[in-house]
Amino acid sequence: MKLFNSLLQIPTGTPNPRDGSQFDFSSPFDVIVYIVLPIVIVILYILYRKQRAKDQE
Repeated sequence: MKLFNSLLQIPTGTPNPRDGSQFDFSSPFDVIVYIVLPIVIVILYILYRKQRAKDQE
């Protein structure tokens, strides 16, 4: 009964957890933004830190 009452309280027109869609691997934009870019950023950060540490020695 509590679950039913809480579902009735979700306002219409606002984002809620059920509106989320699954990740679409067929979309090149999604793959680039959510997989490739974060990996590239992490690699660049690691390289930056290594270079900075080498310069300080």
